[in-house]
Amino acid sequence: MPAHLLALTSDAHDPARLAGFWGDVLGRVVVDDLRGALLPGSDTQVGLRFVPSGAEKVGTNRVHLHLTSTSPADQQDTVAAALELGARHLDVGQLPEEGHVVLADPEGNEFCVIEPGNSFLAGCGFLGELACEGTRQVGLFWAEALGWPLVWDEDQETAVQSPHGGTKVAWGGPPVAPRHRRNRQRFDLALTDGDPAAEIDRLVAMGATRLGGTGDGAVELADPDGNEFCLRYG
Repeated sequence: MPAHLLALTSDAHDPARLAGFWGDVLGRVVVDDLRGALLPGSDTQVGLRFVPSGAEKVGTNRVHLHLTSTSPADQQDTVAAALELGARHLDVGQLPEEGHVVLADPEGNEFCVIEPGNSFLAGCGFLGELACEGTRQVGLFWAEALGWPLVWDEDQETAVQSPHGGTKVAWGGPPVAPRHRRNRQRFDLALTDGDPAAEIDRLVAMGATRLGGTGDGAVELADPDGNEFCLRYG
């Protein structure tokens, strides 16, 4: 059985504060673990983890969250609640006629509150999408790595989704911004059954690169676009 996507892990100057913000926005309970603060996910909603880091945020992230809305009032309520909790409006070049609202969380991480009626995110739940920078190749890699169906594959854009439904993980295709440093966000995979060495070999055969151990019982790899991710087991 392939490893499953446990969480999107993000570097944070104050993991507890950032986890508290997102816990309040998403209505999830924060769980402390050895690596930071975790908002557990489910079969249909991806988890979020925040870990301590002194690295400064430079430019836009390669992953940002899309929250869904059931009505215009619901969208406004989500935006108002996020602002009250410490978010701020953000201009990333969006056009006035676009219906989504772009915000930044208390540490500047971009996220969007999507307008109601978005057909692509219909039925995906409140955390509708992890919107990622990436090539078509990396979307195909993650479909195979996770054993998730490829639910979008057009014009070099791809998306995968758990067989149970829920949060989509999507890659926007070219042009992909160049990487100049370690990503502040990483996928955290968990292998609960099977041989870790065999799983690592499988991922490498598919195009991943093994980077080494993390010091906390996990192995770090990079996907075909060079994005770091962790495989945890045991």
